[in-house]
Amino acid sequence: MTTFVLIPGAGGAGWYWHRVVPELRRRGHDVIAVELPAGDDGAGLAEYTEAVVEAAGRPSGELVVVGQSMGGLTAPLVCDRLPVARLVLVNAMIPVPGETGGAWWTNTGQEQARRENDRSEGRDPDAGFDPLVYFFHDVPADVTAEATAAQPAQSGTPFEQPWPLERWPDVPTTVLSGRDDRLFPLDFQIRTARARLGITPETLPGGHLVALSRPAELVAALDR
Repeated sequence: MTTFVLIPGAGGAGWYWHRVVPELRRRGHDVIAVELPAGDDGAGLAEYTEAVVEAAGRPSGELVVVGQSMGGLTAPLVCDRLPVARLVLVNAMIPVPGETGGAWWTNTGQEQARRENDRSEGRDPDAGFDPLVYFFHDVPADVTAEATAAQPAQSGTPFEQPWPLERWPDVPTTVLSGRDDRLFPLDFQIRTARARLGITPETLPGGHLVALSRPAELVAALDR
């Protein structure tokens, strides 16, 4: 049996994985969807890592840690604390040693990539950030309504701290990238993963919040 520890992105809500959890369990896996202290300005990367470790407890079987979006900052840190068999990044930030989450956006060229993708798809890159456009464009209406009603807070503290590892963990790593991601466009994700990890991502259908929009396809990829 495999135990999947699922780390959400900004906002830190384990609810993000609610369409994935039952499908993984149906396939015979144990699943832990982590809640992060995202609204706490006193919580940084160390506290996020501790929250994951505490939630995981004593996992049985092979342990797979999955990080979504901002969860890519925390997921590798867990590998120093738990016997992780595989690390999976889903539309995730991929940091390098000493880089802050705040600097990541400029260092990777994310903004330029987003703007170029907007132009190629017929959107005005100067229109301002609309979560419905960049996050929920392919998410079912009822799921979008539930997600936007909650609006969890995200402290800036973890983005201010240098990523503390000296190197990427020596753990097999898989990168999954949404073909229709408008925040981290596919070409940008491929370029970043190759440059920083030497890995070419596996492409999935769906946008940035693929666990909400295309859970079946994500679960199939995780199960592989």
